[in-house]
Amino acid sequence: MKIIISAAAIVFLAVANTPALAQSGHAGMHHGASPEASMPMANMKMSNGTVKKLDAAAGKITIAHGPLENLNMPSMTMTFNVLDKAVLKRIKPGDKVNFVAAHVDGAMAVTSLELAK
Repeated sequence: MKIIISAAAIVFLAVANTPALAQSGHAGMHHGASPEASMPMANMKMSNGTVKKLDAAAGKITIAHGPLENLNMPSMTMTFNVLDKAVLKRIKPGDKVNFVAAHVDGAMAVTSLELAK
């Protein structure tokens, strides 16, 4: 009988503590907030890349880029929205660029771009 009571007590404690354990560790999470959203634009490190394609009508640019540290993303080729479409007139495929990318309105966008020196 003691074994049954002990086993029941262990099961009860395990079940009773499950919600408490599920709640721990969430204090550091920022649901819905990307890391770059809390970072001033001037403090963001620029990434480097090579322009592969421009779509001025759609306001998009494709860049083969190095790591995007502010987004914790590895090197790859991506298409981004461009916030300042005038920048598309100053560059062409093959140009080396430095840029900042961020999540803007649910999409990846280039928020700052300059020709690499």
